[in-house]
Amino acid sequence: MQFLFLLEQVVNGLVLGGYYLLIALGLSLIFSVGGVVNLAHGAFYAFGAYVSLEIAKHTGFGPSIVLSPVAVGLLGVLFERFLLRRFYTADPILSLLVTFGLAMVAEQLIRMIWGAAPLSASMPPGFKGQLMFGDFMFSRYRLLLLAVVAGVLAAIWLLLHKTAFGRVVRAGIQRPDMVAALGIRLQPYMTAIVVLGVGMAALGGALFAPITVVHPAMGAEIITVAFVVVVIGGLGSFWGVVLAALLVGVVRGITIHFAPAAGEASMYVLMFLVLMFRPRGLLGERIEKFE
Repeated sequence: MQFLFLLEQVVNGLVLGGYYLLIALGLSLIFSVGGVVNLAHGAFYAFGAYVSLEIAKHTGFGPSIVLSPVAVGLLGVLFERFLLRRFYTADPILSLLVTFGLAMVAEQLIRMIWGAAPLSASMPPGFKGQLMFGDFMFSRYRLLLLAVVAGVLAAIWLLLHKTAFGRVVRAGIQRPDMVAALGIRLQPYMTAIVVLGVGMAALGGALFAPITVVHPAMGAEIITVAFVVVVIGGLGSFWGVVLAALLVGVVRGITIHFAPAAGEASMYVLMFLVLMFRPRGLLGERIEKFE
């Protein structure tokens, strides 16, 4: 019985890790290719949750988790075109300050449009309740979340490792000078990466809205965790971020259950321990600055 109880906490931790992964992977890609520290990334996660609530009122849950990332992704085009593009060759501290300011503006904009009070999203009726596997019990909706995150992860891996687009992006992370020497402009690829990154963040907001509280400061809350995941995983490493997200989710999930007061601190302790032995993170790679 104790084993089943522990297994349930591990699986819940994997769900939490999948939640972190959708935000952290896009954040890592944007920094790895563009060298931009995007503190506004959490704002797109929050917009994804709020936009999905509005769309769900008219179309239901299913279309909302598709249309919300698309709408926020289009917003990401404007974000990249008129803001991020100015900072690709600048000191990263400048992009950090500007995107921090944008995150504050976005939070207040959410308060003006939707109000300061927390909102709740309805869970799809077909995914309410629990599934029983012998003595093991697990939420239907959380199982759906695991399946969606796994599908998104597989799609991103295929895009980055099995397509010409992905080869250019990976080359741009490692040797942007060689990519430029071949006459390939990284600018259009960077736009696509930003759209992909903010779209994944919005998908995270839309998917996890039914099991969390939707409120204006939710973006500021998640961005810290996302940076911890990226640091633990290592910049420029796809599988490093995946491993770190799942590890942080499991460690935090188990810690919260057995010692709720230490749940927040557990991920920082984990980051400290990893960086003590692996300063570049678990699977970090050397990257060059975008030019």
